[in-house]
Amino acid sequence: MSVVAQFKQEIRKYGNLFRELVVKGIRLKYRRSYLGVVWSMIEPLLTMIVLTIVFGTLLNHKEREFPVYILCGRLVYSLFSQSTTAALKSIRQNESMIKKVYVPKFLYPLSSVCFNYVLFLISLVVLFAVSLVLGVYPTLRIFLALLPLFVLFVMSVGVGMLLATVGVFFRDMEYLWNVFLMLIMYTCAIFYYPEKILASNVSWILKYNPLFCVISNFRSCIFGEAMDPGFLLYSACFAGLSLLIGALLFAKNENRFILYL
Repeated sequence: MSVVAQFKQEIRKYGNLFRELVVKGIRLKYRRSYLGVVWSMIEPLLTMIVLTIVFGTLLNHKEREFPVYILCGRLVYSLFSQSTTAALKSIRQNESMIKKVYVPKFLYPLSSVCFNYVLFLISLVVLFAVSLVLGVYPTLRIFLALLPLFVLFVMSVGVGMLLATVGVFFRDMEYLWNVFLMLIMYTCAIFYYPEKILASNVSWILKYNPLFCVISNFRSCIFGEAMDPGFLLYSACFAGLSLLIGALLFAKNENRFILYL
């Protein structure tokens, strides 16, 4: 049986458990919050306001649509950051279940990415509301936003499975990944226009960040502009490669996880 066929068979067999893991992830994230899932809409809105005030003043961005520009980048980056971090912790957080019953272990990082995607979809309500208020009206190109978001999903799963594997054997990976995420954030042009803040001879650095490519194309769809095909191809290739490496590394080491939990 091929790996893909086995994956489909286990997804069908453990589909109910997978859905429960997704729901459990959402509940645990907001278990001590009075606002619950509503916070997934309020938090990006408040963050957008703060970043707009701070960086709009420091960088002299007076454009009316600047908050939408920030919100697009903030939402996509947060999705990648939170989903990969949750995937990294997923095996260790579910060690009691892993030790008691057999469950395909890839369900844990996969469900971690999926529940963060559900929260991301809810937060898109804020993006569309802010866009309409500030005069950024949707065009037919908005449907093309599904492409960079799908690429981001594949990338998050691949990187998440890689991190989940390394995190079992190397516990400090969680702290190192937080530092690395900070570096990724500053090279994603979340709160600045890259052509304005970087000198022309170093701006190419951003193009080698696949997450920046995803954010750039997502923004283009929201603003009704054409996506950059080079960015789309590069980020898709990176996502596919990360999924291949992450899945192979995870499959090769998953039987050893229980020895380190």
